[in-house]
Amino acid sequence: MPSKEPLKPFVVSTELKPKTWYALYTKPRWEKKVHELMLRRGVESYCPLNKVRRKWSDRYKVIEEPLFKSYLFVHIAENQKTEVRYVDGVVNYVYWLGKPAKLKAEEIARIKRFLGEHTDVKVIQVLEPKPGDKVIITSGAFMENEGTILSADKKWVEVRIDSLGFKLVAQMEKEKVIVKS
Repeated sequence: MPSKEPLKPFVVSTELKPKTWYALYTKPRWEKKVHELMLRRGVESYCPLNKVRRKWSDRYKVIEEPLFKSYLFVHIAENQKTEVRYVDGVVNYVYWLGKPAKLKAEEIARIKRFLGEHTDVKVIQVLEPKPGDKVIITSGAFMENEGTILSADKKWVEVRIDSLGFKLVAQMEKEKVIVKS
């Protein structure tokens, strides 16, 4: 766990630069830690937290867990992108059409409002992986590797991973891959 001492803020020029919301991909289970590190560096950050009722051995407890596993949102100027990328726990920006994914402020506000009104929210992937799609594996031994969907059914996908001159084929749950744009 990172120490609680204040971190040195990022150097930001005195001229006003327009800020944009970007999606970051974090190490697994680092969403809250990276959010805290961003705030301590003076970066506006948003980690949507979902209130979920969990059963413990002797009781039920409501806990807050990240709504989007391994994702975080930051509101930064263009000249802060490199510094933010190198914060401990950040894997990379989420890319869309070959560029870091930008979100509209209205979308962030909509997520905040929705989470304020609802608890135990489920996230369902809209893009269904289909044969031929390029994907990024999000967990397990092949995490962060790219692959190609060979086949898919309701729960499983078969992914070909080309690396080191070999073809590796693995069957995994659909939730462990995201369609690469």
